[in-house]
Amino acid sequence: MAAVFPSLVLFIMAFSLSQRSTPILATQPLSELFFTSSWRPMKGEFGFYPFIMGTLWVTGVAMILAIPISILCAIYLAEYAPSRIRGAIKPLLDLLAGIPSVVYGLWGVLLVVPLIRYYIAPLLGGAATGYSVLAGGMVLAIMVFPLIISISEEVFRAVPFEVREASFALGATKWQTVKHVVMRKALPGVVAAIILGFSRAFGETMAVLMVVGNVARAPSSLLDPAYPLPALIANNYGEMMSIPLYDSALLLAALILLLVVFVFSVVARLSLLRIERRSV
Repeated sequence: MAAVFPSLVLFIMAFSLSQRSTPILATQPLSELFFTSSWRPMKGEFGFYPFIMGTLWVTGVAMILAIPISILCAIYLAEYAPSRIRGAIKPLLDLLAGIPSVVYGLWGVLLVVPLIRYYIAPLLGGAATGYSVLAGGMVLAIMVFPLIISISEEVFRAVPFEVREASFALGATKWQTVKHVVMRKALPGVVAAIILGFSRAFGETMAVLMVVGNVARAPSSLLDPAYPLPALIANNYGEMMSIPLYDSALLLAALILLLVVFVFSVVARLSLLRIERRSV
């Protein structure tokens, strides 16, 4: 029972959110909710398009920044770093993973936002307050570094050493072996690490809420403000609940987040199981 209960919590959450989302779904079709931009709760207009696009923009920027750095770092730790350096870096990654998201958000407000406002925006030929898609993406990228690096490094180290020896015996260099043999063997696990990182970034709330600007308009550039779905829920739930369908609309947003993270987590888990079977 102790093992079954935590598994059932997910389905209980999904069921309760779907039940509470029924009123908004009964009055407006999903196509109208997902593809209209008008968010006017006082008039009964609940268009999620700006918030969905804001979530995708911020998460996409974060993954574009995080994936190459994380994979290269994992390759270095698994294939090149001496045990002394690896032993020093791993605890730092664990510490980075344990920092509360509000601390990341505060750091973003104090450092990333001014950096974009005074240096990056003029360099790109634009004007911005600094609270933007780029700020959210940079903060999220740093938040997902530890997750992607840790999983990818373990996956690289799980590749049998005999595979490397066979490559060296054919005359391949160290980098050629890593690039064409180890990476190919570990690819499912690396993909799983990236998907888990995406799930973490997609559902992050506090850090993003503090640096993206929270403007209910679909962004069109990196310097535009955004309003992701998690920030929408955190900012508005509990306020103005007397407005008809407002509660249901916000809970529908929570259900969307839950389903997206669940799907990506299942895909990542299946990829990890695949590489575990191949390495046995």
